[in-house]
Amino acid sequence: MLRQQLNDSLKEAMRAKDTRALATIRLILAALKDRDIQARTEGQGDGVGEQEILEMLQKMVRQRRDAIELYAKGQRQDLVQREEEEIAVIERFLPKPLDETESEQAVSAAIDELEASTIKDMGRVMALLKERFPGRMDFARASQQVKSRLG
Repeated sequence: MLRQQLNDSLKEAMRAKDTRALATIRLILAALKDRDIQARTEGQGDGVGEQEILEMLQKMVRQRRDAIELYAKGQRQDLVQREEEEIAVIERFLPKPLDETESEQAVSAAIDELEASTIKDMGRVMALLKERFPGRMDFARASQQVKSRLG
């Protein structure tokens, strides 16, 4: 489904002559193709699934946010703007993220459900969150929340 959405968006960007969207979607598709090839060489027949695609897109957004910080420090507003435009294109393919309150509630629910009580349970809690909220949760922030609750 997500692959089809990416391909359809590529065609729309071509028709609309939207160069930023076109370049960004091509970048996404190239990264996806690389991951598919890697998955096939590792013996995973069809390539990567929806969850891996969502994780890849989240990683691309994080990389751009990091780059924005560096460009802002270097006073390169033109590059900051380009990265922000790319983030906007990538986020079109991600589900609506959980806000801070929803994230905290999800962490609490996972901890309660697994009856987690020590930091040793953190891996199980994070695995459950990743399974339930792929592409919707900032797992770095969720990890900090779990650590503070269990630690």
